[in-house]
Amino acid sequence: MNQSHDQFDHAPISVNQGSIITLLLLSFVLDTPWLVTLVAAVMLLGAVVARPGFGFLYHLLLKPLGLVKADVFADHAEPHRFAQAVGGLFAAVSAALLWLGIAMPGWIFAWVVIALATVNLLLGFCAGCAMYYWLNRLKIPGFRHSPPEGALPGLRPRGKAG
Repeated sequence: MNQSHDQFDHAPISVNQGSIITLLLLSFVLDTPWLVTLVAAVMLLGAVVARPGFGFLYHLLLKPLGLVKADVFADHAEPHRFAQAVGGLFAAVSAALLWLGIAMPGWIFAWVVIALATVNLLLGFCAGCAMYYWLNRLKIPGFRHSPPEGALPGLRPRGKAG
């Protein structure tokens, strides 16, 4: 179990969550499965390359324009990557169901992603991160990090990184 924590910027994650929420809501309103597919692909690609899928908006646009500032905490990237993979899988299931014409369950999966991203963005609770830390507590191989000191599993760390 690795107890050291990296300097981790939560701002790209917040931009990622806001983008996911906005695009999935737009896809629901416009009834566009291709947009759900795009969101799922970006989320899953982000999980593979270990970056928030829509984090490029922060790095290329919002941060340089001074619209969003860095939000650095002592934290690990892996639980957030795991959370994005889980959300991406839910979005992929949503997209598949929608393309198959199974609309109600398809939109339910999309709304689960919207709801959990909203809770994370507004309340600082990451359900996927909590899952990761619980799997760590159960000593499941590959889940090597525990929550930052003083933080409950899934809750955003309280103190800024030095």
